[in-house]
Amino acid sequence: MGEFFQVDGKQLQQQYKDHISNYKDWEQKEHASEWMIFPQNMGLRLSIDETSVSNGELYTIVTNKAAKGRKGTIVAMIKGTQTNQIADVLDRIPEGLRNKVEEVTMDMAANMISAVRRCFCNARQVIDRFHVQKLAHDAVQEIRIKYRWHVIDQETSFYTLAKANDKPYTPEVLSNGDTLRQLLARSRYLLFKHDSKWTESQKHRAQILFQRFPEIKDAYDLSTKMGDIFKNVKFKEVAFKKLALWYNDVEASGIESFRTVARSIQTHYINILNFFNNRSTNAAAESFNAKVKAFRATSRGVRDINFFLFRLSNIYA
Repeated sequence: MGEFFQVDGKQLQQQYKDHISNYKDWEQKEHASEWMIFPQNMGLRLSIDETSVSNGELYTIVTNKAAKGRKGTIVAMIKGTQTNQIADVLDRIPEGLRNKVEEVTMDMAANMISAVRRCFCNARQVIDRFHVQKLAHDAVQEIRIKYRWHVIDQETSFYTLAKANDKPYTPEVLSNGDTLRQLLARSRYLLFKHDSKWTESQKHRAQILFQRFPEIKDAYDLSTKMGDIFKNVKFKEVAFKKLALWYNDVEASGIESFRTVARSIQTHYINILNFFNNRSTNAAAESFNAKVKAFRATSRGVRDINFFLFRLSNIYA
C-alpha cells in the first residue's frame, strides 16, 4: 500500500499505528498481551483451543462457533494454558452470559476441561473426535516406527558383516520394488487413510506390509474400527456398546500402545460420547488457529504483540 501511494512502507505502518487507527484509545491495550475478552461475542456453542502467537508463546482462545470464523468469533484470548490463568479471565465475563452456554468443544487437555467445568457450569463438554482418533493413529505409527528402527539396525549389521568379509550386500527387493526399509518408511501415509481410499499401489504396499508385520495390521484394524464408530454410528447408546466391544478387541490384541489409548478414552468417555448428541467437533477452533497463523505470516512475524492482537481483534472480534 505504501508503494502504491509512494509513501515509505515503514512510515505508513507507524502512521497507521499511532494516528490512523484507534490503537492508542483501545480499551484493552493495557492488558491485551495477557488477556482479552469480548463478552458481546458469547454464544450458545463455543470452542476452546490453544495456539502459538509469537516465539512459541501459547495463547488459549475461546471462540463462538456461530460466527463461523468471521467478525464476532473471538470470545476470549488468554496468555498461557494453565487452568487458573484461563478461568480467572473467563470469570470476568458476566455469569449470566456464561450460564447460557450449552456446549463447549475441546481436546483432551485436562487444564481446559477443568477451566470449562469451572466457568461454564451448564455447558455440555465435548471432546473432539479427531483428537481421539489421532491417539489411535499415533499408536499405529509407533509400532511402524519400532519395526523400522529394527530393520535399519538389522540392515546396518548385514552391511557391516558383508564389508568385514569383503563381500557386497544387496537388501531384499520386494514385489512392489521397495526394500523392507523403504516399505516401512513409505507406508506412513497409507496407515493414516481408510483402506477404502487406498490407491492400487497403496493396496499392494499394504498387503506386503501386513504379511511381513502382522502386528501393524492388527493395530491398523483397531484404529479403523474406532474411526468407523465415530463415522457411522448415530446414537450415543449404540456408540457406547460398540466402544465396549472395541475395548475387548484391544485387550485381546495385547498391543500395549492401544491399551494406553483405551485407558485415555475410558478416562474421558462421557465427554467423548457427547459427540454423538450433535456430532460437534473442534474443527472451528482448528480452522481459526490456521487463520491466526496465516495472518501472522502476512505480518512477517510478530514484533509488537499488543498491536498484532489489536489488529486481530479488529478483524475477528
